[in-house]
Amino acid sequence: CMVRPWVRDELRNFYLRPRSLLIHHRDPASRDRSRTLEPEEPVWRHTKRGDKYVTVIIDLTPVRSKNGAARLLDMVEGRSKAVFKQWLAARPQQWREGVEVVAMDGFTGFKTAAAEELPDAAPIMDPFHVIRLVGDALENCRRRVQRDVFGRRGRTGDPLYRARRTLLTGAGLLTEKQHARLDEVFAEDRHVAVEATWGVYQDMITAYRETDRGLGKFFLQHTIERISAGVPIELVEVRKLARTLKQRAADVLGYFDRPGTSNGPTEAINGRLEHLRGIALGFRNLRHYIARSLLEAGGFRPRLHPRS
Repeated sequence: CMVRPWVRDELRNFYLRPRSLLIHHRDPASRDRSRTLEPEEPVWRHTKRGDKYVTVIIDLTPVRSKNGAARLLDMVEGRSKAVFKQWLAARPQQWREGVEVVAMDGFTGFKTAAAEELPDAAPIMDPFHVIRLVGDALENCRRRVQRDVFGRRGRTGDPLYRARRTLLTGAGLLTEKQHARLDEVFAEDRHVAVEATWGVYQDMITAYRETDRGLGKFFLQHTIERISAGVPIELVEVRKLARTLKQRAADVLGYFDRPGTSNGPTEAINGRLEHLRGIALGFRNLRHYIARSLLEAGGFRPRLHPRS
């Protein structure tokens, strides 16, 4: 049947009303002071045309205070310095002055936006994204050596290809079989670049797993300084990684001075949003996706009416 335009608009407004209520309820000006923020840029749709990304702003204050879970504050279209900067600029001055920490990945746009709008807040590069940077360097090195040795991409029978997941496993978690697989890879002289890059990867993991934060910070700082000077030219990926870590050293090391700024709670919210996209079989309308996301992250759960 044909739905009258005014009826369609009324239904749409009724559906989107929860978003306006949640935005008002989650407006930082009307909530507890948000001291720790983390912007993320997940994909909300997989299409060839249009912007596929949104900027998600997470409040990690309850996690740092150990009195609750991370909160989804808002979601805006696009991912860029301008998007995050405009969102911050729209917040009240008193609220912005209360933000102490902005945790983020390696995207410099978020760092610049935070520096301009939140000059007193400390930028922190969380361990998840740091380790991912080092892991990417190790993976790129493995692929490069694979091509140099065999002149092609890895195949099932190639030692480097078989060890691709084992190389990314923490040394303390390796089984005997995995140790043997790595020994086979490192016994080949042509794989020495992979072994050296793997050593840097393990050093970074060891620093973050150190229970003594002061010692972990010292070890990580020493690792960054070591790979920033005197690295052989053959270690292309390590040299590139060193430039990034040296430039962001203050952000990387700042994690040890401010507990509760890891990416774990943020990834938990991202997981719930991914689950939402899955059960909805995807979204075509961004307004609907934002409304549903805020409801999902806000604890809304549908309830069936009991039979009378």
